Amino acid sequence: MGTSRLMRAVRITEHGGPEVLELTEVAVPDPQAGEVLVQVGAVALNNTDLWTREGAYGRPGDPKATSGWRGPIDFPRIQGADVAGRVVAVGAGVEEGLVGRRVVVDPAIYDTEGPDANPVGLMGSERDGGYAEYVTAPAERVHDVSESPLTDDQLATLPTAYGTALGMIERGRLRTGETVLVSGASGGVGLALVQIARARGARVIAVSSGPKIDAVREAGAHEVVDRAGDLAEQIRAAAPEGIDVALDVVAGELVSEGLPLLREGGRWVIAGALGGYDVSFDVRRLYLHNAQVIGSAMHTPTHFGLLMDLARRAEVQPVVAAVFPLDQAARAQEELSRRGHVGKIVMRP
Repeated sequence: MGTSRLMRAVRITEHGGPEVLELTEVAVPDPQAGEVLVQVGAVALNNTDLWTREGAYGRPGDPKATSGWRGPIDFPRIQGADVAGRVVAVGAGVEEGLVGRRVVVDPAIYDTEGPDANPVGLMGSERDGGYAEYVTAPAERVHDVSESPLTDDQLATLPTAYGTALGMIERGRLRTGETVLVSGASGGVGLALVQIARARGARVIAVSSGPKIDAVREAGAHEVVDRAGDLAEQIRAAAPEGIDVALDVVAGELVSEGLPLLREGGRWVIAGALGGYDVSFDVRRLYLHNAQVIGSAMHTPTHFGLLMDLARRAEVQPVVAAVFPLDQAARAQEELSRRGHVGKIVMRP
């Protein structure tokens, strides 16, 4: 390929508002040994794009510090974790047969080899991502989805939102027939949780609000409770027997209100703090009922493999809320931050 070729990319050179996103021309990256070069068909946006750009993750011991989720970001950085596209070149030691295959990239950077590794970094944060015409990725992180009936736009929505959702569902050990509570159900992860839990045979009670309730019901929720009302009361009415698993991206007061609604041996899985990170609850509700509070960040390689099986069989139907061209990255991120949409926002380089 050589490095003489240029590509368009959107990158950040500092933390800040949407104005720090700059459209620029950079060299097409060369795939290193063990890597492939992917031509980006679509890249989906995530909250992590906003928080990485803003540096909103805090640091241990300093929750207000400007930081990426794993410490300082190495600028300049091309954002974008969620890529669907085609392999156009391979580095040394990589199977040539991958060229031309339609793929989804697992954006996680893992702490070890092996099927249950933990994610400690993310494409678009700790390495360059998909807000560009091309991106490199380790060969073992690209999954062949050539046979999937889903579009590139739909496939791009899967890695972070659906990967996070599947990680929560697996870590929460959700079983068929259990009753599950999904908070923030109209968001990217929330809608994915509703769809996957429904596909897994759970009874889904979702928390949403106002005009988004119908869309959440359409995604497969059996009951939708309105965030604006008395949540505990509505949940009790919808699930008088209690909740087996809570899949929560909101946290905040919902944790203290919701823990008493868990059944014996219930699991409360948290993968976000949209409603606040400072949580208090009555610890007796935890140990007297053998309940568990489980933290869940993204997915393992095993979880991602399960997700790609779902994608090949189209067992979930991702909802694409809007599509933007690359040069409107700032507009796309502003749209995301307004939270007026249901589903995922995608860009097409």
